[in-house]
Amino acid sequence: MLFLDKTFADPHENLAFDEALLLQAELGQLDECLRIWEIEENTVVLGSGGIFHDDVKEDKCLKAKVPILRRSSGGGTVLLGKGCLLFSLILRTDIRPGLATIKSSYVSIMEQIASSLGISGITHDGTSDLAWDNNKFSGNAQQRKSVFILHHGSILYDFNIGMIPNYLKHPARQPEYRLDRVHEQFLINLPMARSEIVSRLQDSWKATQNLQDLPLDMMNKLVQEKYILDSWIRRR
Repeated sequence: MLFLDKTFADPHENLAFDEALLLQAELGQLDECLRIWEIEENTVVLGSGGIFHDDVKEDKCLKAKVPILRRSSGGGTVLLGKGCLLFSLILRTDIRPGLATIKSSYVSIMEQIASSLGISGITHDGTSDLAWDNNKFSGNAQQRKSVFILHHGSILYDFNIGMIPNYLKHPARQPEYRLDRVHEQFLINLPMARSEIVSRLQDSWKATQNLQDLPLDMMNKLVQEKYILDSWIRRR
């Protein structure tokens, strides 16, 4: 599997780059890939189907100059920033039977990630969460094409969880195991260094070959035609 640890300065580019990887793979121009990235500045990101005014405290974001973006994968609205490691997997469904359906793919991928982290007490909860001691530390989402999928994931390891209510509303939809807990009571940082998390993910997915050919032209096109547009960010 190909590997890339790269974060772009513009948060729009980070989201567009992941979709560009997926589209390149679907065109037969890229193989399976693991990308690691981490946004340093606080950034709100909605899922493709998220409802803007249900999830985001827009006035607080504007006042604090926190960008509000929307990604191509599903899932809930999140606050990203320093201490929140992000990983993106480009995977083939035709050679991985466990990825045939959305449900089975989450089970397959989440169980592999949980096992790779090597900490006792990690569980796959809800549809796409990883929890430790019944507290969520990883959220995941997907965008699916005919042959390839883009699997987005986050791992909290040194994140200021107390900031989240400043910019995000309490979610209307939530997994049963959350029990309506507020963000600060529901989320937890995994006690593991960033470098170790990355190493364990690389080992688990056998991501040893550096990705050299970056789809930057496609990324830039997606930024201009989709990711910076209000019609995309506020589509719902």
